[in-house]
Amino acid sequence: MPAISLTKVEQSAPALVNLYKAAGRTVARHGLGDERAAVYLVIDHSGSMKPYYKDGSVQALADRVLSLAAHFDDDGVVPTVFFSTEVDAVTGIDLAHHEGAVERIVAGLGHMGKTSYHLAMDAVIDHHLDSGATAPALVVFQTDGGPISRPAAERYVCKAARLPLFWQFVGFGDPHSKQFDFLRKLDELAVPGKRVVDNAGFFHAGQDPLKISDDELYERLVGEFPAWLRAARAQGIVRRDAHRVTGRTG
Repeated sequence: MPAISLTKVEQSAPALVNLYKAAGRTVARHGLGDERAAVYLVIDHSGSMKPYYKDGSVQALADRVLSLAAHFDDDGVVPTVFFSTEVDAVTGIDLAHHEGAVERIVAGLGHMGKTSYHLAMDAVIDHHLDSGATAPALVVFQTDGGPISRPAAERYVCKAARLPLFWQFVGFGDPHSKQFDFLRKLDELAVPGKRVVDNAGFFHAGQDPLKISDDELYERLVGEFPAWLRAARAQGIVRRDAHRVTGRTG
């Protein structure tokens, strides 16, 4: 059963009903219907992201992730990290106030800098540890370019492999750009040579992320999650009886 019912979504966020249904199809297809997990969203706030904020791509991703999270977490909130050179905000986007949420949040943020993956990852790790959750977490990490420190980002991915967090990186922009070579490398880091389990995936949403279908997006967001869950449970990283999920922010 989904964590949040269709009726509740219809009441609190009617604009997301179709997205919720699309997410539900994918969740069911992967046998995740009874899974409980925190769902995080990490959003690139670097200068090159301006077009994606302007055309609604970032808000659309937030709506899609929120609709997916409703199947895993019953509080209706997705903890959200905006990052550039630093962590610009750690906040939450919720079902009842999702419309225009991204615009409201970024209106209060400062300069759009560069891309410090590791600082954003650190913010997610701190939040999840501080929340007291025992359930695993699916972290949707959006960016349009490589990190300013590749060694730091790789180190964080490898160290975080011992935590109940799966990092699903999503690229916006030119799929042929060399900027994404590093994310492809992260996706293929050796197990167990570099990390105890494969805890990261990457897919490219294209230069116009609004054009990717809901079904395809959800397939790419959760496609690697079940295999990670099995491996993480086998290694004792995710407890087999872990069901406590929290979406507290700050």
